[in-house]
Amino acid sequence: MHGFKSYFPSSLYTPTAASAVVAAKAGAAPAAGGFAPSMTFQHPAAGFMAASQQEYGLDYFLKGALAGGICCSVTHGALTPVDVVKTRIQLEPTKYTGMMQGFNKVIAEEGAGALLTGLGPTAFGYFVQGWFKFGGVEYFKIQAANSMTPQQTWDNRNSIYLGASAAAEFIADIFLCPLEATRIRLVSNPSYSSSMLGAMTKMAGEEGVVNAFYSGFGPILAKQVPYTMAKFAVQGIAAEKIYESIGKTPKTCTQSENVSVSLMSGVIAGVTAAIISHPADTLLSKINKAGAGGSGGMLSRLGNIAAETGLWKLCTQGLPARCVMIGTLTAGQFGIFDIVMNAVGASKFHFHDPSKPDDH
Repeated sequence: MHGFKSYFPSSLYTPTAASAVVAAKAGAAPAAGGFAPSMTFQHPAAGFMAASQQEYGLDYFLKGALAGGICCSVTHGALTPVDVVKTRIQLEPTKYTGMMQGFNKVIAEEGAGALLTGLGPTAFGYFVQGWFKFGGVEYFKIQAANSMTPQQTWDNRNSIYLGASAAAEFIADIFLCPLEATRIRLVSNPSYSSSMLGAMTKMAGEEGVVNAFYSGFGPILAKQVPYTMAKFAVQGIAAEKIYESIGKTPKTCTQSENVSVSLMSGVIAGVTAAIISHPADTLLSKINKAGAGGSGGMLSRLGNIAAETGLWKLCTQGLPARCVMIGTLTAGQFGIFDIVMNAVGASKFHFHDPSKPDDH
């Protein structure tokens, strides 16, 4: 047996407390020191998996989903006035030529209350989206980490961020799309309905469920999936660099220091994500305007809108306003997420370098 064992790394056959329990149940007497003289084969990541099952189980994912719902709802809701003007600029660029001019024109023509158009579907829609997005990212990245050794997890952390955020965003957008279509309809035509439910009922009756609520599903995926991938991956990298620059880790920082890192890295991630996803955001805003792109299927309408708008305008129309909005929004989301996670007693999962013991 000893010769057999010499062919395998010692980490795969360490005697454990768990093996003693199994042996005791089978009627075997434990060896001196309390451990059974058995050879237990383990996956190299078994230690991490056992710890993660305790610390990062269903309770953790639900807390992460709740924190994600709150942070997305609060930030998107608070920025509703900016989003109203940004959407108007994208839909009617000749009428609304800039942020300040847009604010003044909306207030002058429709009153200050018009800046809160679509607040209901925005707050509710992004709570649902944040629930699945942040909760999903935590779930998928921890499941990926569970399937690898600690070193493999560290080496592949950027790929894990990208894959986890793409999967989570796809699921979240199934729920967000109908509410986003309703919000854009209300912003582009404030007199369409006085309530979110009223607008959704009217849209479904006039156009059918699929055309009314999922015409923008392709654009919303094209916008949100790259946006979320960039958002989480860039924030993770930026946070790492900030921690390195101050010579600390998340474990050794105070709560206020961790929130500050989240805010700073969130701004960087938000601006990057805004630039990457802006063309699809412009298409999404336009296709949800009644009659946009003419008749035909979704792809045909999208092609017509892109041709009418032009590539340069697709990439730049409303971009400065969106960079301000998304940079602020993303920083707020990561900051609020950390605060809520701490408030509900959850220790946020961070990737760590296993070669640095103090990082655990």
